[in-house]
Amino acid sequence: MEQNIPIITIDGPVASGKGSVSAGVAKVLGFNVLDSGSLYRLTAYAALQQQKPLEDEEQIKQTAVNLKAVFKGGKILLEGEDVTDAIRQEEVGLAASKVAVHPKVRKALFKLQREYAQAPGLVADGRDMGSVVFPEATLKIFLTASAEARAKRRYNQLKEKGIHSNIADLVKDLKERDERDLKRSVAPLVPAPGAKILDSSDLTLEETINQVLEWYRGTEA
Repeated sequence: MEQNIPIITIDGPVASGKGSVSAGVAKVLGFNVLDSGSLYRLTAYAALQQQKPLEDEEQIKQTAVNLKAVFKGGKILLEGEDVTDAIRQEEVGLAASKVAVHPKVRKALFKLQREYAQAPGLVADGRDMGSVVFPEATLKIFLTASAEARAKRRYNQLKEKGIHSNIADLVKDLKERDERDLKRSVAPLVPAPGAKILDSSDLTLEETINQVLEWYRGTEA
């Protein structure tokens, strides 16, 4: 990793809008983007394809070590196959949350994530970007929103893709995943030291992006 690269980390619970906010901030600043969650989704997707038990830490670690993923033009390729939409399925998201609790899996993906910090800068989103992967980040954000607000956003996203869902079920799922992420022994979902808390429950995407940019520009003063 190059030295003195400006890094913005945006951590937070599932469906809090981290990806959209990160992409918007990076576009304005001309920075690179790291969607760390996609690495866990890719690992989970590969494990499901290989029919590996998600609770087998050693087998899942090997899947992570051998992950051959390419991020190009907004697409995610795994072994040459476009899996951009496939890894966004709810089944894969649930599986990703389960494989992410394994310390050996997280360690296997740690080095790969660090390598994304390249000039002119990086916006990294995930669960432990500011607390574990990039503790030296220029600006750390913990982006949150109520489970109800997040479920509504996820419902609309799925509806746009023609996927039927139920808001009550989505709220239940999000709360269960939050609980699992909060209680895991390695890199639990908590704000990093020095992180700014940003509740986007009542904010538009543009308003959320602008707040992050305002905070970042304050670090340059």
